[in-house]
Amino acid sequence: MKKMKNVLPGALLALGIFLSQLIFAQTTTLVNPILTGFYPDPSIVQVGTDYYLVHSTFSYFPGIPVFHSKDLKNWKQIGNVIDRPTQMDFMGERLTRGLFAPAISYYKGTYYLTCTDIDHDGNFVVTAKNPAGPWSDPVKIPQVRGIDPSIYFDEAADKAYILYNSDAPGNKPLYSGHRTIRMYEFDYQNLKVVGEEKQLVNGGVDLSKKPVWIEAPHIMKRNGWYYLYAAEGGTSVNHSEVILRSKEVWGPYVPFEGNPILTQRELPADRKYAITSAGHAQFVDGPDGKMYCIFLAVRPYEGDYYNTGRETFIAPVTWSNDWPMIEHGEKAISYTYPVTYKEVKQKDALPQSGNFAYTLTFDKALDPALLFMRTLDKSWYSLSKKQGMTLKLKPETVMELGNPAFIGKRQQHLFSTAETELDFTPTSEKEKAGLIILQDEGHFYFLCKSKSQDKDVLQLYKSIPRSKEMELLTEVPLTGKTGKVGLRIASQGDTYHFQYSTDAKNWKLLQDKVDAKFLSTKAAGSFIGCLYGMYATSSGDASTNTASFQYLKYAGDDPMFK
Repeated sequence: MKKMKNVLPGALLALGIFLSQLIFAQTTTLVNPILTGFYPDPSIVQVGTDYYLVHSTFSYFPGIPVFHSKDLKNWKQIGNVIDRPTQMDFMGERLTRGLFAPAISYYKGTYYLTCTDIDHDGNFVVTAKNPAGPWSDPVKIPQVRGIDPSIYFDEAADKAYILYNSDAPGNKPLYSGHRTIRMYEFDYQNLKVVGEEKQLVNGGVDLSKKPVWIEAPHIMKRNGWYYLYAAEGGTSVNHSEVILRSKEVWGPYVPFEGNPILTQRELPADRKYAITSAGHAQFVDGPDGKMYCIFLAVRPYEGDYYNTGRETFIAPVTWSNDWPMIEHGEKAISYTYPVTYKEVKQKDALPQSGNFAYTLTFDKALDPALLFMRTLDKSWYSLSKKQGMTLKLKPETVMELGNPAFIGKRQQHLFSTAETELDFTPTSEKEKAGLIILQDEGHFYFLCKSKSQDKDVLQLYKSIPRSKEMELLTEVPLTGKTGKVGLRIASQGDTYHFQYSTDAKNWKLLQDKVDAKFLSTKAAGSFIGCLYGMYATSSGDASTNTASFQYLKYAGDDPMFK
């Protein structure tokens, strides 16, 4: 008995250490944004222990990236929904048009995705057995008039419903931004609406206050209640998320007295490392059984100026009296949230949150995150280990609405660097190839190699909005026998810096402190974020020339992550 007394405390101590280590091993920290850069309008679905996340891409191609995660922290892009020109292309559309606000759902072994092609095809649905693809050709839903459709599956009744933002009652708005949420029953087997459309929400949670742009609606069921939640206030600084509930799927829906359940609009505008414009949310259960919310927000470097586009964030959800509140309601969204479950890293995935750096090589295949303008045409680029990515110079320019020789990667940080090695020998002043930082057709800076007075030069151009012309900011001669030159663009909040190297070692400043606000979403009046792009053009003339890019190196170094 005496011996047992000596052993027991030691055994308990060992057990305590083991349990504490086990608990410690199953904790991690969610880092916001979970997807940095231009990943707006997030929609998420949980299938078993897997999570799938999709986003708007507007007129870039491929459209609607699909990300996979096991822990809501580590995400890997596994495909794109619109990855074939036969499904859809966006030729003739401005970059800020195209695909608005996809919504993903799952039922009985099939993934469903609804979306709006804002100018041409309207609302449509596509399906897949594997979220990585292939996805079906789009099926149009012409009766669904509006934007932001989503499908709700009421499993107990084996019924589906499609709800969406639509016009004001009778198409007679009482004020600018007056919209409604409407719904049809949806035949999920034949992909068409059933019966009559019904209006669920008029204007927003309180019509007397003239709420604007009620949109991105979702329905979920919990504890016998149907919850209808949606964005309100527009996607800028007044953005918010509101919620209503009903005992019946068709309503009437009664708004929560504590609305909005998410917004940042009441906070001081001059706060450090501000996160603003939060809304467009969707709820999901985490690996720990607790509820979380995925939503969009932005990180401005000043006021409402940001070049990284609308990004994807996460926050925990708390419930009280059968109403949810996205923590911390109107308090500042945190850049980190600790969670008590195990982190599951994704094999061979590019980093997406915090500060990171990596180099894309072009010897085999293009990363699925790289974007073309409007459609995919594999005839004008090729990949090899020796040359990297070779682009044929096309007459099309990024200032037009076609498919120029452009391949871009999102700017994901306020403080970032993009670098490449260009191998190119121009034969005329119209032939230009290099690195571009681009917001849209009328807002970009182009660092390129070209000809001037029959000599090789390095040039920096600034676009002239609404003119399809560029302004030459600076030009330097290039000497040496090799056609290779290193190109580097760095963002530092409200400025861009442009450098070059002729020996692959030493970098020279071409121009610094170039205005970054010119490329902001606010200045451009657009919905998208900036891309670093590899771009080659013959400026309207036919050409047989090519330009090769050996690699694309990217690094982000934002102060809020340090």
